[in-house]
Amino acid sequence: MSKTTLYNQDFLVWTQQQAECLKKGRWAELDVEHLVEELEALGRSEQKELGSYLQVLLMHLLKCQYQPERKTKSWINTISNCRNQIQDCLEDTPSLQRFLEDREWIQKYYRRARRDAANETQKPIETFPLECPFTMEQLLDPEIPLS
Repeated sequence: MSKTTLYNQDFLVWTQQQAECLKKGRWAELDVEHLVEELEALGRSEQKELGSYLQVLLMHLLKCQYQPERKTKSWINTISNCRNQIQDCLEDTPSLQRFLEDREWIQKYYRRARRDAANETQKPIETFPLECPFTMEQLLDPEIPLS
């Protein structure tokens, strides 16, 4: 079976075969094209994972700030879990920190969180600031109390 066929028909077997070739130094047997594709996708998925946690965190912080009378333990737990997951992402992949220093990248996820917070609270989207109102310290520090 060709490398491409195996890659398309049984990804798990393909990954095991590629790992074995790498371990044994059988460079000519590697499916370099697909290995490169998968490595690039892996990097993007880590970035998207971080963004997903950030978006959920932002949405819940907005809900707490703009609808404090409805704040629940579930919201607080979600905020705590997202902060923990973001910290785990940064510990596992320190180079992801650069995304949290990029205002445009944060703003991308803030826009989504703002939209989701408006939907969940049933408040007009204009209720929420256009720009992310939270500093990175407020976002990530578990000791900072929620309003």
